[in-house]
This record gives sequence, C-alpha cells and structure tokens, in this order.
Amino acid sequence: MEQLTFTYAAQASVARRVHIGVVGSGDLEVLLEPSVDGQAHVTVTTSVSGYAAVWKNVLDRFFTRFSGAAAIEINDFGATPGVVMLRLEQAAEAARA
Repeated sequence: MEQLTFTYAAQASVARRVHIGVVGSGDLEVLLEPSVDGQAHVTVTTSVSGYAAVWKNVLDRFFTRFSGAAAIEINDFGATPGVVMLRLEQAAEAARA
C-alpha cells in the first residue's frame, strides 16, 4: 500500500461530508469533508505503487474545476484515472447539493 498527500489552494469551504464509491477491484471510495484550514488536502491510499505522477496529474486537472476547501480521503483498489475523475466529480457534485 502506498500513501500520497497533496495540498491545493481553495476559495470556499464545502458545506457537508460526502461518501462516494466503494473500495473494490478497479474502483475506489472518496470521503470528502470540510477542511479545517481553508485549503484542499487530499490523502490517497492505493494498492498500486509507483503512480504518484499519475495521481498528481489527475488531481491537478480536478482542482482546475473544483475550488472547495475540503479534506479528501481516497481509498483506491486499482481504479483507472477515468474512474478516479468520475468519483471525484461525483463527490464534488454531492457536496454542492
């Protein structure tokens, strides 16, 4: 298991906690909650080692569209970048609803 952490600037706090997805083969779960310091913090725990650059690219792209101050925990079991982006967008949408 590899654990990665990332921090991004944010503009507004998210209003509520969100849980999207499940940890299973080729999938992941996203746990999102308001950040305590006004920034976005992402912690990724993944079963696939050696893909930190890919994770950074996906998260960089996501944070060009999402500016919420959130603590995001991602628990991954081999999801593709497309699935990662889908789950992140679902979590962002649920947090806004």
